[in-house]
Amino acid sequence: MTHTHTTTATATTCPSCHPAQPVQPSQPAQPVHHHEHHSAVPASHVHHSADPSMSTGSWFSTYKPLLLIFGYLLLISMMAARPAGVFNIELAMRVFMSGFFLTFSFFKMLDLPGFADSYATYDIIARRFRNWGYIYAFIELALGILLAVGFQPFYTNLATMLIMTVSIIGVLQSVLNRRRIQCACLGAVFNLPMSTITIIEDALMIGMSGTMLFYFH
Repeated sequence: MTHTHTTTATATTCPSCHPAQPVQPSQPAQPVHHHEHHSAVPASHVHHSADPSMSTGSWFSTYKPLLLIFGYLLLISMMAARPAGVFNIELAMRVFMSGFFLTFSFFKMLDLPGFADSYATYDIIARRFRNWGYIYAFIELALGILLAVGFQPFYTNLATMLIMTVSIIGVLQSVLNRRRIQCACLGAVFNLPMSTITIIEDALMIGMSGTMLFYFH
């Protein structure tokens, strides 16, 4: 009985020793898992690297209406400033300012209540007197007409400089405080964010009206 037990133990022990080593090749399944894990990392980097190009493209698409308006106004003012073959800078500025106010008042008139609500979010007067938004749209229309016909240039340019100086105060406050609000320069038709572009618009009108006020009259 003892001999039989020893033989059985030997038979069950020896065959199990040799196959134990070939079993380990099943472990290479782990590197495959790690390889898949690393391959997923570049995908996130590609997503983040696309953001700068998207932001640049979105800037042009956002401000495209405004850029087109300024381009058209610049072209028309340059053409109108050469009636006799001599460039007239005063006429060029007057035509540009007239077109500026007429165009911008037009877009405000398309939705006066919407413009008044948007303008009241940052203008120092409209925040306290909401109806100022309605009045301001007609003031721009009047300035555009007065500049187009050349009526009383001194007083027209003086009024333009004062009104735009008051208007730029609220714009500066909003931009410096980094408030994410809608710019009401084109009314409520286009969703233009408040930015340095709005400051440039108002500052350009202040500069042109001041130049015409002090250098041409």
